[in-house]
Amino acid sequence: MPAGIITRSAHPDALWPGVKAWFGMEYDKVPATWSKIFTKMSSNKFQERIAESTTFGLAPTKTEAAPIQYDSDQEGYVAIFQHAVYGLGYIVTREELEDNQYEEVSQARSGNLAWSMQTTAEYVHANVLNRGFSTQYPIGDGAALFSAAHPTQSGNQSNLLTAADFSEAAMEDATKAVWAIKNNRGFPINAGVKRLIIPTNVAFNATRVLNSVLRSGTNNNDINALNAMGIVPDIVVNKYLSSSNAWYVQTDVPNGLISMWRRQVELEKDNDFDTENAKAKATMRFACGAADWRAIFGNASASG
Repeated sequence: MPAGIITRSAHPDALWPGVKAWFGMEYDKVPATWSKIFTKMSSNKFQERIAESTTFGLAPTKTEAAPIQYDSDQEGYVAIFQHAVYGLGYIVTREELEDNQYEEVSQARSGNLAWSMQTTAEYVHANVLNRGFSTQYPIGDGAALFSAAHPTQSGNQSNLLTAADFSEAAMEDATKAVWAIKNNRGFPINAGVKRLIIPTNVAFNATRVLNSVLRSGTNNNDINALNAMGIVPDIVVNKYLSSSNAWYVQTDVPNGLISMWRRQVELEKDNDFDTENAKAKATMRFACGAADWRAIFGNASASG
């Protein structure tokens, strides 16, 4: 019997009446996370490119009768999104379908396949952050997504936060780093914090730090500036992050984390004439990654 085919031996108890209930099929699904973090775009090509365009520099002083100095804008780095196909399926024998006494077992398979596809998309998108500190997965400018050495025409710039566990002070430092963002020519831009992305391990501490009216964990009677100024308008707890302590600050800079979809999830069913096996499969085709690194800052945390 070829591997991957569901026969009557896969669920032997389903062949007989008397099973009170089946567990493992009715867990609450984790709500979609990646779509809260990534900007979703459609695509009609095998590959999409998002390119940086630089601005002009500062205007120098012009002395009397001297000619105007001229500058030129140009293309910066290019982020390439090349689609990959993800697919999964199952095969069930006709005998298994005929003899299975529990309709809920067979009917759940399509839903479970959809769950597998949804969860696959979550892990693939989360890996953009999980791998963001590694130079093995560079973005378009050749640096890691989170790097202190993003090359620009005005010198290296950084979206790598000093490693620290999440705290009031660390969040304030992160906010200052966001406010200090510059464009390719070194001009300050008007960027702010859009959301905090955290693993479950950080959720309780982040709630205390950001929602306390007074400063959290101190004897001071000072106001909580982060709360009073509304610095963090949104928090996303991501269960697919590989580090239990690393945290991320997403900014309102556009064209940052992008999800390009060439093909949405498609479910197809068919029957094999010779074997009478029922077959089902699901596929999807997309690419995700980062274009403008200024849209996301990463802190690997002091705890690792």
